[in-house]
Formats: sequence, structure tokens, C-alpha cells
Amino acid sequence: MGDVYWRTRGFYDKFLVSYEKLLGELTMTKFDKRSLVDMVYEELREDIITLKYPFGSKINVNELQGKIGVSCTPIREALNRLQQEGLIIYKNKVGAQVLTIEKHDVEAIQELAMTLHCAAIRMSMKRGNHEFMLKELRKQRDAFAKAKTNEASVAAVFQLVGVFYHYSGNERLDHTMISIQGLQLLLRHMYAKAGVRKVEDLADYDAMIAAIQNDDPDAVCAALQRKTERATKVIIDSLHT
Repeated sequence: MGDVYWRTRGFYDKFLVSYEKLLGELTMTKFDKRSLVDMVYEELREDIITLKYPFGSKINVNELQGKIGVSCTPIREALNRLQQEGLIIYKNKVGAQVLTIEKHDVEAIQELAMTLHCAAIRMSMKRGNHEFMLKELRKQRDAFAKAKTNEASVAAVFQLVGVFYHYSGNERLDHTMISIQGLQLLLRHMYAKAGVRKVEDLADYDAMIAAIQNDDPDAVCAALQRKTERATKVIIDSLHT
């Protein structure tokens, strides 16, 4: 995707702000309110989308205070952001909980994502430099082929799909995708955990690359649709295991 998309992959070093005093004195490090919110948000988000929190599990603010070492204010602000992203929900007399995923949720998220992906594909093929796109797509295709962990596999797919957004030249499309990015990453981790169909997925990525060489956006979308439908079935099947 564009710059907004790539910036979402930052970690703690993005938030740490160091203030050095006089030479020879200890370096003092502190977090301002904004940095604390970002830090808590990124940590919780990462734990949710990588399935470290079971679906429906309660998010205990007091426990997080002890674990992360911050006050309840940035934690609550981070939870509000996660709620807006759809990764947690609030229930009366229960509080914040990790979302639950059902069959219709998977289908709805994937359907919306494919609509956005195909829009990005068409725009990028119309406006972008095909040579540069192909170079980056091949790089991420190879990274996916060599991936040894679920995290590496998900990261490669994230970057591969992001190429189309990066070259789409449409910031509004970029921001729209960002709004469901957490849910998409969650589904990709579910797919990876259930067992990526690497041979079939690679065949579809190769078909996408070939279609770009032939300047055929419909074929690119069709190949990504096949991959998405396969992943959707695997994810839905995993809900019952």
C-alpha cells in the first residue's frame, strides 16, 4: 500500500523518545501520552491478530497496567482504537473482550477486502510502473515461498498485496483498506495457523505476475480471488476444530 499502509508495521522503537541531559549524566527516557497510547495499542493489536488472545477473552485493564507498567488512561484509549478497528468489543457488565469470529464474519471481511484489492489492482495497473511492480511482487512471492514461520508468511502476503495499493495513487482507497487491515491480518494468521496451501497459493501468485506482464487486470483479480476463496474455506473449517 501507500505510505500510510507501510507505517502500520512499526514496533516499540517507533514510540520511544530519549532525552539526553548533560554529558556524563544518565540518559533519561520517558513516554509522552501519545507515545504511551501508541505503544499499548501496537502491543495489544499484535497479540490479538497473532491469536495470542483467544477469541472472546476478556481484556483486564488492571492486569495490563501491571504487565505493561502504564496507567489505565492510555490503556483505555488504546482499547477504544482497537474497538474502532473491530478487534475488540464492549459488553455490559463484562467490559472489553476480544472479538469473536463466525462464518459470516469471515465471508464479509474477505468480500470487502477483495473489492478493495481489485480496485487497487486496476488503479495500479493503470497508473503504476509495471516493471517496478513486478520486481516488488516477485520479491514478496519469493519471500512467501521461503517463509519458515507463520509470521514470515503473513508478512510476505501483506507486502505483496500492499504493492497494488502503493502504486494505486489513491490515498482514500489506502485509508479505507487501513480500516479493516487488522481484521485482514487476523484472518491471514488464522489461515497460516490452520495450514497455508503454499503450492496452490504460489501458483496463484505466479498467475498474478503473468497477468500483469500481459496487462490483464481481470486475470490478476481472478487469481487473487481463487487464493482468497481457498483461504476463506480453510479459515471457516478451522472455526470448527
